[in-house]
Amino acid sequence: MLSLLTLLLPLALLIWLAWRGISVLVLAPLMALLAAALAAEPLLANLTQRFMPAAGGFITAFFPLFLLGAIFGRVMEDSGAARRIADGIVRALGRDQAIPAVVLSCAVLTYGGVSLFVVAFAVYPLAMALFRSADLPRRLIPAAIALGAFTFTMTALPGTPAIQNAIPMPYFGTTAFAAPGLGVIAAMIMAGLGLAWLRHRARRLRALGEGFFRVTSTEDDAAPAPVRRPVPFWAALLPILSVLALNLLFSTLLLPALDLAYLADPAWGAVEAASLIGIWSIILALILAILLALFLFRHSLETPSQSLSQGAEAALLPIFNTAALVGFGAVIASLPGFALVSQGVAALPGGPLVSMAVSASILAGVTGSASGGMSIALDTLGNQYLAEGQQAGIEPALMHRVIALATGGLDALPHNGAVITLLSIGRLTHRESYGDIFMVAVAIPVLALVAVLVLGGTFGVF
Repeated sequence: MLSLLTLLLPLALLIWLAWRGISVLVLAPLMALLAAALAAEPLLANLTQRFMPAAGGFITAFFPLFLLGAIFGRVMEDSGAARRIADGIVRALGRDQAIPAVVLSCAVLTYGGVSLFVVAFAVYPLAMALFRSADLPRRLIPAAIALGAFTFTMTALPGTPAIQNAIPMPYFGTTAFAAPGLGVIAAMIMAGLGLAWLRHRARRLRALGEGFFRVTSTEDDAAPAPVRRPVPFWAALLPILSVLALNLLFSTLLLPALDLAYLADPAWGAVEAASLIGIWSIILALILAILLALFLFRHSLETPSQSLSQGAEAALLPIFNTAALVGFGAVIASLPGFALVSQGVAALPGGPLVSMAVSASILAGVTGSASGGMSIALDTLGNQYLAEGQQAGIEPALMHRVIALATGGLDALPHNGAVITLLSIGRLTHRESYGDIFMVAVAIPVLALVAVLVLGGTFGVF
């Protein structure tokens, strides 16, 4: 019991203090040191030999993806292309379909490679205008954005360039299109049930007399600023589509056709080409999409160099927040209490697939980060899971999709950085909006994971 306390107390404090608005950059190392102290382990050694290598390793491995994603998102935002896409979707669906319009706008942007943080800032003003005109409770806006940006486009849809879909590729030798059929089924569950929940909540709150202006937070916000020079809808959408098409082209045709045998040399890390093709494909797709966007939006971007610079700077906070949580999780994962948890998870029925899913889910919940929890799970147990999966006849593509889905549920607990950012943008509290975020971004994704585990275990990859 005391061993479990070394895990639960720091985690509870991390969640509570993050809820109170303290930065995870401060909290993560402090709570890691508290966990080490409770376990009677050396503090400085845990900080420099466990926390920092894990945090630094995450930055080393995934900085290009965060950087390029943030730059792409900034160019799409500054040019007005992101708003143009969202506005086009709203016009197609109609303003009476405010909730589906917000969800679909976020989904299109994130599936096309725009950072979920950028999407939140870009879509929120539009969502405010839509919910205001429809007199829908504004407390549902964070959940609508979370459903479109934090769930099925992040972990389920095949080909998504999200970091959560990229991390498993080097470990399993897969691409972003791993287990496409199962991914689509999981996405349909998340999107369908999530929309059903939000519609149900809107009806219930309206029946209780709550509309857009009947909440306890600030009553009104400014309408979204008009776009300087609107770009055509097709031009706004083209860079988004190019990310998906180029990712598929590079990962399935162009890069596998190259002679990459030199990567086996220790000078290049002695790695297999298959472990890098997936990440290289996303990097190349984002670079070309950025160049395409700069060309298409050259008349809409007043200062392209400023967009590039600000995009690069915008990458720093998300990657360092995530890296800090990875460091916290690495310390937690090294403690004796976590070994007891791991033993209990390993004894669960269902074999390595279920064990991997539960372990990754727990770590995502501990760190409040899908990418952070996934990195720790794969760094510590990835080779073991792969070997056990191969012995059990489980396809690496299935393991890729399962671990991606597994970390996309409990990651959205109250201390998640994206959740905190989303609430702060709308000046809403956890008390007002987190319950609906929990349903669409935690409970329903966990249900989708269970469905994939059942289908994958029964029918294999499809």
